[in-house]
Amino acid sequence: MLSYQHAYHAGNPADVHKHVALVLLLERLAAKDKPFTVLDLHAGEGDYDLSQFAPQRTGEYRHGIEAILNAEGPPLALTPYFAAVRRLNGDGALQRYPGSPALARSYLRADDRLILNELHPTAFDNLGRWARKDARIATHRRDSLEALVALVPPTPRRGLVLIDPPYEVKGEYTNVAEKLVEAHGKWREGIYLLWYAILKERRHEPMIAALKNGIDSPMLCDEIMFTLPKRTDGVSGLLGSGLIVINPPWQFDATLTEAGDWLARIFERGRHTSVWFKKD
Repeated sequence: MLSYQHAYHAGNPADVHKHVALVLLLERLAAKDKPFTVLDLHAGEGDYDLSQFAPQRTGEYRHGIEAILNAEGPPLALTPYFAAVRRLNGDGALQRYPGSPALARSYLRADDRLILNELHPTAFDNLGRWARKDARIATHRRDSLEALVALVPPTPRRGLVLIDPPYEVKGEYTNVAEKLVEAHGKWREGIYLLWYAILKERRHEPMIAALKNGIDSPMLCDEIMFTLPKRTDGVSGLLGSGLIVINPPWQFDATLTEAGDWLARIFERGRHTSVWFKKD
């Protein structure tokens, strides 16, 4: 599907949830001297100008990054994420929001690598301009799930894969599970961060069951439920944001829980849960 454009949803509560987890994982990878690779399969455009038409039309960022940026009492776990947002805005008013490529690039050292994949032609062109002249970054325009299997294991072999499809097609949940199980078979030690939409239809539940059945590595499931304004196009709106983290670093769950509990309190009628999935 080429209709989805992330600019309409940049900085919304789901983006915040996903990017907080991503930053916490990047912090762990960068804490060691060994080089790492980040593979971002739905990279979007790098970063986003929140004053442009797309984010202004939906206003979703107001319920996400804008709502939390100046809220009182954030935990220490959110400090690196807030620092990344403020760096992009020069410590001034919120004008731009860092997508996952911008967050990942901020952690790259000389020997680290960032592989960005984006299928939408306009987003891909913008991504290429954003990434140009950085030899540490490679860009691809290919089917994301084909790329997931084809591009692992990466070099350097230590690293992280971010998978965040738009889930516009019902079968996408099934396809994600199948390809993720296949990729994990090729690269068992990699960290996989999978985002999924929580809708009224609960389409993510069979996907999670398939992952539990097909992957025997440690797996953490983290969800935040929230309220967004009702859509006017008749499409079922987003009820929450879910993350599956395969091979999470030691004590990552405690840090993510600290961040998630606070985020859920700030998001309207939010609820946060974090559970381990273990083989029977």
